[in-house]
Amino acid sequence: MEWQKFVSGDRNIDSSIISQQVFDSWLRCAQLGVDPLGVPNNEVLTGDALEALLLRNKEFIDVSRPFMKNLYRFLEGSGFMVSLFDHQGFVLEIFGDPEEDKLVRTARGFVGSCWDTKNTGNNAASAVILYEKPMQVFGAQHYIRMYHGATGSGAPIFSPEGDLLGGIVLFGRYYRANPHTLGMAVAAAGAIENELRIRKALSESRVAYSYQQTVISSIQEALIAVDSAGYITLINDNARKMFGLGALVIEGRRIQDVFSRENKQLFSLIENTETVTDAEVRIFFKKISGDFTLTCNPIWSSDKSVIGKIIILNEIQRAKSMVTKMMGATANFHFEDIYGRNPRFLMTVDQARMVSRSRSNVLLLGKSGTGKDIFAQAIHNESDRKNGPYVAINCGAIPRDLIASELFGHEEGAFTGSRRGGNQGKFELADGGTLFLDEIAETPLELQTALLRVIEDKSVLRIGGTRVRPVDVRIISSTNKDLREEVRKGNFREDLYYRANVFAIEMVPLKDRIEDIPLLAEQFIKRYALAMKKSITHVDKKVIETFMNYGWPGNVRELQNAIERMINFLKTPELTVDLIPDHIRRPGSAGYFREDPVAPREAERLMLAGMLNSKMPKNRIAEKMNISRATLYRKMKQFDLG
Repeated sequence: MEWQKFVSGDRNIDSSIISQQVFDSWLRCAQLGVDPLGVPNNEVLTGDALEALLLRNKEFIDVSRPFMKNLYRFLEGSGFMVSLFDHQGFVLEIFGDPEEDKLVRTARGFVGSCWDTKNTGNNAASAVILYEKPMQVFGAQHYIRMYHGATGSGAPIFSPEGDLLGGIVLFGRYYRANPHTLGMAVAAAGAIENELRIRKALSESRVAYSYQQTVISSIQEALIAVDSAGYITLINDNARKMFGLGALVIEGRRIQDVFSRENKQLFSLIENTETVTDAEVRIFFKKISGDFTLTCNPIWSSDKSVIGKIIILNEIQRAKSMVTKMMGATANFHFEDIYGRNPRFLMTVDQARMVSRSRSNVLLLGKSGTGKDIFAQAIHNESDRKNGPYVAINCGAIPRDLIASELFGHEEGAFTGSRRGGNQGKFELADGGTLFLDEIAETPLELQTALLRVIEDKSVLRIGGTRVRPVDVRIISSTNKDLREEVRKGNFREDLYYRANVFAIEMVPLKDRIEDIPLLAEQFIKRYALAMKKSITHVDKKVIETFMNYGWPGNVRELQNAIERMINFLKTPELTVDLIPDHIRRPGSAGYFREDPVAPREAERLMLAGMLNSKMPKNRIAEKMNISRATLYRKMKQFDLG
């Protein structure tokens, strides 16, 4: 007998009787010190270790169990057992005839025992683990004599990723050997692998579906998918909310049945065979309407045919809000940022607070530098429009031929150089918020008629357009001119004057609120010292005295700029009088800008000339004067300072 020869030390084995794989497995057993004549003492897991083993392999066991039961139904009464083991050889599950239970216990084939080569020599389970392919071991092919009365047929089971999970073995008494048992083990292993792949695919599809739903629900726009016949296949929550559809079952209905017949433009864009990007469309639903941008892309099948379309609808009002945020169209100043103790000035602040609670148009009157733009922002932030956009435009800083486009917007092709797709004007961008028209007196006379119509009708018509767009805008205007005089001269329309001048607020010049100079100076010193990272421990009292004795033709802005300049030159912790610009420190010098209420343009000319003579960069001068560079160059030309 070949086995006897081998265990006696004779390695000259008849290969026609013992296969190379069996011979190799015997050699491996001998090298591991397995006793061929002894009783195996398998490693057996119990308690927490067994619980951990079963928990680790829970899915493997759950998937395999139905197939093992099904296989055992074919083998029931035959004396064969069906066993599942993991990649290390530990038994995970076993089914068999009750009368064979004693044999199982004797052979230590119960759950938790290890059947690898080191523990039990060569057998069907250890051979499957070693060679990772279907294996059969009969009678005396087992290395341990105790198993010579048994036969086993096993097949490996791999995960969907190709890793060895373990295997399934049919074993029984030797005389019950059947050539079909190996095929049955292979078939069961294949069925288990298929089920594992199906479960993985299902799990991945659920994860993909979860991702898809999360992405779709995260899209702020309304998203609707339709098939090639126009039936809705998908609609996101934002679309349901936007169009008031609630929990109605929309999927499976034609889009023409969900939206009213008035939406011919919408249906036409969807039925278009080409891709549509950001087309403006008015959609009617539930007796109301709304303006949207529509993007419609085809859904392609694997054979490159169109099987449906994805429709994305974005509320134009929301798009406007996003644009204004990106433009920085926000008001940064509040009434808490306005400082002063002068009774007349405090009355002005009270008037501004009062009007902020209404929706009336406001006209801010006062000389340059008195803080008209700050008051406009504070009024906006105190109003019920504080969460809406705040858009400011300097009517005197834009060329005459462009101001209409800036205010009202234009359609594509409206004029040479017009923006592709058109452009929203400041009225549209300020929809739901406040529009600050600075230097309104500089508005060209021919534009004032259109401006009046927008204010009265609360709607705007873009240049080159045909569709009237409603706008909800509060107007705050400002000017440093006497508008009544401009009306008398024919430079400003009387009807526009009365529309803009619903609530006029007269700004107080700094020369009339001298007692506020110390408070304002303190605030500006703190602000610029912090911004420039300079420590100021003391302010010479002569600094404040000099400020109090100056006429301030440039008002608060001039004071602010003077302090900023002083701190730029500051080298010690003390702010001293020698840092004050010469024209303020020595009013009698050539640089003194005399206050002349009769000639404010001359004061402006002198201020501009002084800054140009100091070689200050033009962009800095424009910033200090709160005007654009285009306006700066225009003023330089007016004052013959170029």
